[in-house]
Amino acid sequence: MRACGVTFSSQTSSTTYGLKRPDILLQLPTKVTSGLQQSDRPRSGCLAGHHRPPDLPTRQARDPLPLQNDAGLPALEDVAVDGFVSFEHSQYHPFHFHVAVHRPSSFFIHFTDSEVRRSGTMTDKQKRQRAVLERIRGRPDPQAVRKDMQELLEYVTRGASAMTIHSDDHKAYPRAIRNLRCQIRHLVTSSKDIRNRINKLFEINLLDLLIRHCEAEHKRETIAYAKRRNCAAYKLAIFLVLRNYVKTRRVRKSRQTPAQLLGVCPRRLTVDEVLARRLFVDQVGLEGRWRQYYWQEVVTRALKINRRHELRFAV
Repeated sequence: MRACGVTFSSQTSSTTYGLKRPDILLQLPTKVTSGLQQSDRPRSGCLAGHHRPPDLPTRQARDPLPLQNDAGLPALEDVAVDGFVSFEHSQYHPFHFHVAVHRPSSFFIHFTDSEVRRSGTMTDKQKRQRAVLERIRGRPDPQAVRKDMQELLEYVTRGASAMTIHSDDHKAYPRAIRNLRCQIRHLVTSSKDIRNRINKLFEINLLDLLIRHCEAEHKRETIAYAKRRNCAAYKLAIFLVLRNYVKTRRVRKSRQTPAQLLGVCPRRLTVDEVLARRLFVDQVGLEGRWRQYYWQEVVTRALKINRRHELRFAV
């Protein structure tokens, strides 16, 4: 351009800029959400023989975040929220992913995360080890679950005057709902109830199940755990877009995606269409935790160096 003296090409707005193998980028979203651990993806299917560049999942995750944020959601009335536990680096560093789903359409709305202290049954040796690590690395905020659930609900209730929220009996949820401006009807379902289709939390329980099934780092007793919480958020953003826009609501007897049922997208998208062009964060706009995910500002305590996204032209 004449004004700034910088020239551009059509590749500038492409997600495959600077890649020698652009076809690999289009294959990765389904590989990331296929239940494979990171070391198995280059050896699976069409990626056999080609090692995955380390920044590709990070690059492809920077488009789903603005895409979902720019979707233009209508006012929602019936939402279910929940949190599932995972861990980063080791079991001494657990965290919660808080997720929200629109019950009538199964649309995955938003997510946040909270770093928490290790709890549950531990041996005396494990308790001593936890105390040593907390003395060296610090202790997570005890109010993190309430704060991050409140941020999630503030996003979900945008544009709504009244809403029904379904959740389990977690003690932090009522305190998070208390400060919302929207008129809330909070219905609590015990987490001990049978988790069938009659259960009011069926959609959120199904979402938790699909996340653990599709992403190896969230499986029970896994060796494919996330090394960084920010990277786990990137992969969850990829799952979110595939769940909402690419895959149908149900595997059987369903032809529409959750985005179609909600009226956000008129038709089912393909992976190529999702990654057709770059979405620049300064044009779309991201706030709160999702902006921190985009710039890799979420810190993992166990790592001495937390690399951030500070490339000038690779926005």
